[in-house]
Amino acid sequence: MSNNPLNILATGLRFPEGPVFAPDGALWCVELKGGGLARWQNGALTRVATGGAPNGAAVDRAGRLWFCDSEHNAIRRLDPRTGAVASVVERLDGQPFFKPNDLAFDAAGNLVFSCPGDSRQSPTGYVCCLASGGAVSVIAREKYFPNGVAFVNGGRALLLAETYRQRIWIGDWDPALREWRNPRLWATEVTGAPGPDGMALGADGRLYVAVYGAGQIKIFGADGKQVGARDLPGKNPTNCAFDPSGRLGLVVTEAERGELLSLPDLGPGVPLFAPEFSKEARP
Repeated sequence: MSNNPLNILATGLRFPEGPVFAPDGALWCVELKGGGLARWQNGALTRVATGGAPNGAAVDRAGRLWFCDSEHNAIRRLDPRTGAVASVVERLDGQPFFKPNDLAFDAAGNLVFSCPGDSRQSPTGYVCCLASGGAVSVIAREKYFPNGVAFVNGGRALLLAETYRQRIWIGDWDPALREWRNPRLWATEVTGAPGPDGMALGADGRLYVAVYGAGQIKIFGADGKQVGARDLPGKNPTNCAFDPSGRLGLVVTEAERGELLSLPDLGPGVPLFAPEFSKEARP
């Protein structure tokens, strides 16, 4: 292990994933095997039961938590102010989604999410876009466990981690037409099995990738080449996010030990898109 600073914020989490910061500064994550979401604020951890298997999270400007649910095969939403949980969308062309995993908003309020299903050994995974008006479309097909998603280049490009091929794709993103154009391999040697999971973009232009099975956050330059790595106590980091306040640096969810970690010397990050929706704009 290195001598770089690392703080353990919380322990005893049941397969944490999807760290995200709400507008009020609270840090949220999902518990895939705990059937709910957890909020860390001022050193205290509280839990909100949602049922299902939450897996990946994003926040809108109103502070509502949007999350994938790989058990209910749905995109769901928690309003922390009321405790209400609702399924926003559950089907694609009349069929249930294939175990939604990770998600991210673009600048137009479209929500991109991966559906890896059981595609570890065969390229049956796909990626969807939920338009701000409610329509759902497929933007990528035939992937081996499509997982983490992240917008880069000011939202003009979308990155996709293909975990079981240990690589990351990049493609040009058109928010108006909701098209992922010219997808090409960006990082082809993300070593550590099974491979890259969640990702966060730093203000330094580098990509910080949680590599599940490697016990590391790997750091990549804008050209897709690895430029560094940070060792973690457990071997299964699932995702990461930058604290907008800068206080916690890069926050990491780690599943082997069930921990929420802080790497305070890393950051700042690029602000995530957090749309503002009217009641009419979304179910």
